[in-house]
Order: sequence, then C-alpha cells, then structure tokens
Amino acid sequence: MRTPTRTAVTPTAGSAVAPPRPTARPADSVVPVAVVNLGPTTDEARKLQSYLRTFYFHDSTGSIDGQSGTNSWKAMQRSLGNFGYTGAIDGVVGGGTISALQRLLRSYGCDGRIDGIAGPATRAAFKMYATTRWDGDIPSGPG
Repeated sequence: MRTPTRTAVTPTAGSAVAPPRPTARPADSVVPVAVVNLGPTTDEARKLQSYLRTFYFHDSTGSIDGQSGTNSWKAMQRSLGNFGYTGAIDGVVGGGTISALQRLLRSYGCDGRIDGIAGPATRAAFKMYATTRWDGDIPSGPG
C-alpha cells in the first residue's frame, strides 16, 4: 500500500493567497462613544448635568461641561430605572437606554413611538426636557 505524501506550498510573488479572516472582538473591548448629547445645546446639557448631579449621583468630580459623556449617561440610566430601564449602568446609550428615555419623555407629553431609536422626534423632546430640568445655578467649570 502506498503512503500518501504531502507537499508544502510556499506562496511566491504574484501567487494568490487568501487574506486572513478577521477575528471577532470580545464585547468588553467595544468602546462607547465619548459624548452623546441627542439634541440639547451645550447650555441645555449643562442644565441636565446639574440636575443629574443633584438627584441621580452624577460623578461629582466630573465637569458640568455641556457634553453628555459616560458619567452623565450613567446618571441618566439610574434615573431611567423609574421608566423601565433594566440594563447595565454603563454610560452606553443603546436601544434600552433610548426606549426608557422615550418612556420618560412620554410622561412629559411627547407622543413619539417607543422604538429605541433616537430619531428627530426623540431628539427634539429630549432637548425640551433638558431645557426644563434645572433652574438653579449651574457651575461653569469642573466640579
């Protein structure tokens, strides 16, 4: 009986070689978007950050800077627990966060769909909500 032999093939210039397959990244390596304002201006977002700092444990060492970053969204997610948000308090603005935000906005009169997508109606309602959140003094810098 004959033993099969194997021949190694070494690619040379001009020969076709399949490109390597992309490797899947683990979920914990996904980096959230740094700032997600969803419509409010800087001043309106600063009002919302002040409100969140006072009532929902916004990071007191962070800035009231009008840029809704991870710490602002973590505080917002804590507040959205009252409106059905059950996901992680991670500052990532995904469909669950948006759906709960839409339920909150509905309690303020917004009649948009609860679909987890931050479309124009959700953005406009969130902008209005941010405008009305805080009437107190807003710190102008860090802290």
